[in-house]
Amino acid sequence: MGESSYGHGSDDAKSEIDSLLAGVGYSIRPSDLRQVAERLEKLDSAMIAAAAAGLPPEFLCSDAVHYNPSDLAAWIESMAMLTDFSPDHFRPTNPAPASWTGDICPPAPGPPHPVANPKPPEDAGISLVHLLMSCADSIHRGDRPSASTLIHEMQLLLPRVGTAFGIGKVAGYFIDALDRRLRSRPLPQEDDILYHYYYESSPYLKFAHFTANQAILEAFNGCDRVHVIDLSLMHGLQWPALIQALALRPGGPPLFRLTGIGPPEGREALCEVGRRLSELARSVGVPFTFRGVVAAHLDEVRLSLLRVESCETLAVNSVLQFHRLLADPGSPGPINSLLSWLRRLRPRIVTVVEQEADHNRPVFLDRFTEALFYYSTVFDSLETAGGGRPAEVYLHREICNIVCCEGEERLERHEPLASWRTRFSQAGLWPVHLGSDAFRQASMLLTLFSGEGYGVEEVDGCLALGWHGRAIISASAWHAGDDMDAPPSTGSILFNGFRESVAGESSGSNREIELGSQTEHSL
Repeated sequence: MGESSYGHGSDDAKSEIDSLLAGVGYSIRPSDLRQVAERLEKLDSAMIAAAAAGLPPEFLCSDAVHYNPSDLAAWIESMAMLTDFSPDHFRPTNPAPASWTGDICPPAPGPPHPVANPKPPEDAGISLVHLLMSCADSIHRGDRPSASTLIHEMQLLLPRVGTAFGIGKVAGYFIDALDRRLRSRPLPQEDDILYHYYYESSPYLKFAHFTANQAILEAFNGCDRVHVIDLSLMHGLQWPALIQALALRPGGPPLFRLTGIGPPEGREALCEVGRRLSELARSVGVPFTFRGVVAAHLDEVRLSLLRVESCETLAVNSVLQFHRLLADPGSPGPINSLLSWLRRLRPRIVTVVEQEADHNRPVFLDRFTEALFYYSTVFDSLETAGGGRPAEVYLHREICNIVCCEGEERLERHEPLASWRTRFSQAGLWPVHLGSDAFRQASMLLTLFSGEGYGVEEVDGCLALGWHGRAIISASAWHAGDDMDAPPSTGSILFNGFRESVAGESSGSNREIELGSQTEHSL
């Protein structure tokens, strides 16, 4: 949008507002807002008059439930007709009903002072979206005083909108992020407990793990020595299912090596993950060796630490990690060096899972708009799945990084699958079609979560998990070389009856930790 201001009266701005309102569930034309406001004033005046006459607000209640935001004007008109009485009508001799349905009641009228015309939730939600965009535009233009004033207005308006569901819920996190950017407040940090809440209450990370594991299992078909390099081991939640699947493989399990990379501050946690996975592998009869590599940044990992052997089949796994290596469009960034050494490893398969979003735009206002729509959809899906507040707080860190940070500090640089296709092709990686087993198990996974809005879509051999048609996360597979045939079906990760269990925590500075299923030692 360049340097233009948001919402300053041009026709283009008005058409943009239309799309913004539709994007968050309000299908009200800006041309209707004046008429709606006039009716609201009439309704508010009648409610204040009723309160002054001693008549309680429940006389406005009805059995109708207002579901459609686009019918807001018609609903207010009907409520105004109910209040189109002469002053003599408001007398205590006309008693209020003894009971009412409670399906919908306009808010009880407050005192005439200091707020004479409080906005109803529907109108307040529209105003909140406008204020969010105006505040982001002020920050984009460097107008800090206006941004500060708008943040204060939103903080006052938010309780009227409500933060239990809908736009009010996600708006609260974006208002906080804008305030943190403006006042240079500290940003929220990673939290293991919140990660587990998010993992258990939504299908997104499970989809990532099961889909990647299925592709790896198929790539390992018929191989006796296999090696997986996990670019971010995290809590090790992905690998128990693969170990179990390898244990059940016809003809016996292969020799399985797992190399997990983590940050320096998590060295002890990385050891614990390795120990637990080694114990699991021993219990199901899979020959297993774990190596932990600790490094502050992925592009700093030396190939010699990975100890890749020519006699083994290699897979590289990246779940929500590659976007952290991107830079502003046009800048090289660490991703290029990592893809370069990745290509030299010649892995049989590279599994990649990334957010299906476009949060790497250089213009702040564009990035903010895309993030607001994306996380509104994610929060809506979590609400239906019963994710609860901890899962939302986990995403708060991502929102703050997108909104508050610039330059090297901005790590949540999500890009859509089309951008990754171009980048991987330029790096010499070739696409691998995710098979029917991956699609079927992803669809089965969604049956574990309530809500009918989730859906899996296959796009050119890749899978995308979305909510009501909006893709949220995508999974793809790649290989380095043109000599790899499509593997036959080898069964399913999800259908073997094994449930993923918590394997511990992750992490690890360019040092190594090696554990075997029979012996254990540290380097």
